[in-house]
Amino acid sequence: MSDKRIDLAVLDMAGTTVADDGLVERAFEAAVTAAGIPAEGPEREAARAFVLDTMGQSKIWCFRTLLGDEELAQTANRAFEAAYTELAEQAGVTPIPGAAEAIAELRAAGVRVALTTGFSRETQDRLLRALDWTEIADLTLAPSDAGRGRPFPDMVLTAVLRLEIDAVDRVAVLGDTTSDIATGLAAGARIVAGTLTGAHGEEQLRAAGATHVVPSVADFARLVLDQRA
Repeated sequence: MSDKRIDLAVLDMAGTTVADDGLVERAFEAAVTAAGIPAEGPEREAARAFVLDTMGQSKIWCFRTLLGDEELAQTANRAFEAAYTELAEQAGVTPIPGAAEAIAELRAAGVRVALTTGFSRETQDRLLRALDWTEIADLTLAPSDAGRGRPFPDMVLTAVLRLEIDAVDRVAVLGDTTSDIATGLAAGARIVAGTLTGAHGEEQLRAAGATHVVPSVADFARLVLDQRA
């Protein structure tokens, strides 16, 4: 066993613990339409590529970077949040198979759990209520709760501080995007794992520096608990 066991697991939501089914991409389409980007052509294709590359990052940051105009970014962000909420309500929000059990298993073993997102606090809260997950974790964080979203380390470090974890090398991070990996590495987490249930594949996750790649959050829980055995 390591001298320092894992005491905190920081888990992404959409694509990691919550099934996405392409809803984020569809909501982005609505958002860039609202911002005035033509439905077809090179500008739209560039926007689609940007969306895929920046999956997992703070949505308002993405729109500010993509559009270069604060008013347009706010318009796009409002359209994204509205479209995502509507699409999620139509499709129904479901957890990744085994996610709730994995979180319960971690907490039962003494590992604190924080759920993080690139969505707004309002959208995150809607997802948590739809899943009946308002009490599932020790902490839930959106970018606005921490200062900056991914790929910056703020949400992981905020979780460390709020949950009174002794050191960043007692932290394990899990996400489905390269942004999740960048966040975990920037925060100094000991385990920075990618999961194959979301936006990015194994090659992308490993290239981003993932310490581990697992099939799902259920496998991640076993990985973390093995560190405590």
